[in-house]
Amino acid sequence: MQTSKRLEGIGEYYFSQKLREIEELNKQGKQIINLGIGSPDLPPHPDVIKTLQEESAKPNVHAYQSYKGSPVLRKAISEWYKKWYQVDLNPDTDILPLIGSKEGIMHICMTYLDKGDEVLVPNPGYPTYRSAVKLTGGKCVDYMLKEKNNYEPDFEKLEQKKLDKVKLMFVNYPQMPTGQLPSKELFKKLVAFGKKHSILIVHDNPYSFILNDQPESLLKTEGAKDCVIELNSLSKSHNMAGWRVGMLCGAKERIDEVLRFKSNMDSGMYLPVQLAAARALLLGKEWQEEVNTVYRQRREKVFVLLKLLKCKFSKEQAGLFVWAKVPSKYKDGYALSDEVLYNSNVFITPGGIFGSAGDKYIRVSLCATAEKFEEAIQRIKTTPNPSERGA
Repeated sequence: MQTSKRLEGIGEYYFSQKLREIEELNKQGKQIINLGIGSPDLPPHPDVIKTLQEESAKPNVHAYQSYKGSPVLRKAISEWYKKWYQVDLNPDTDILPLIGSKEGIMHICMTYLDKGDEVLVPNPGYPTYRSAVKLTGGKCVDYMLKEKNNYEPDFEKLEQKKLDKVKLMFVNYPQMPTGQLPSKELFKKLVAFGKKHSILIVHDNPYSFILNDQPESLLKTEGAKDCVIELNSLSKSHNMAGWRVGMLCGAKERIDEVLRFKSNMDSGMYLPVQLAAARALLLGKEWQEEVNTVYRQRREKVFVLLKLLKCKFSKEQAGLFVWAKVPSKYKDGYALSDEVLYNSNVFITPGGIFGSAGDKYIRVSLCATAEKFEEAIQRIKTTPNPSERGA
């Protein structure tokens, strides 16, 4: 049986493949410490779990749900956006709950792209942007994010590109994998660029609360609703990655357009999950401070680990990871990642999986206990010839 042409050039997701390899190493007794994947290991707030338990026990909550999501969840999202981002969203028209924001990336591509349409994709950036564009018949046009430019798009270079076939531009701040925070000038430039070229700017915003005291939404920028839609998620901010709760926010017209596709793809999210998500969105600043206190402690351990590997990095990063440049002795981040995996039984993500601009980098996840980070440090310290590791 032959697979479809749309799968040509689409490989298995890197982490899916790597996790199988790690599983095999563990079967050999290696006990790999996985510092690669950004899957929060902390639990949701107890009240969120309690809400799910209580609502699931009710006899009338197990039917198909509205394609637009529960009004309770949409209202909670609207109030959350107003409280944290100072953005006004009509809960009836401007919000579409998603079964995780990752599905929203595909929904957006399926809604707007025809074969041959072009999409501006960040390099480095989240690999799913590229996969979704290709699967829908679109063409990825990389825009490079460089450390010397604070990982912001070079708009002068973008203006020199032929943009008449470009329909979408994916952006993501706080940026993954680099941890770069957005400047207000950047958001103004993005809106101006989208308007000028009739490009829909898709802002993927799941990291705004992690190690960041000033959460920002691109939708707060004046005129943004004319050319911006924003994806958000409870996966990282509320430790609910496995619950699959995300959202798409924007003008009514954009929400209605995406809903035309999404309503043919699923039958709504389980109601108790939606009601528990609504409870999560009511949590106050003390919740975010509690989560970030843990991540700050872990990040200090990561800094020690990266210094041991003689990597260069900025301490002014937000989000769930630390991005670091590998020593010059290594060909690329894959070489360092493999060395640490096979010699020290510690897995760190090579930056090259996020695009060619990440080849000389690695990314370390904060989703492991401080004890695990300490054990990883000790393993690397005791690797033979550690002094030869860096240049």
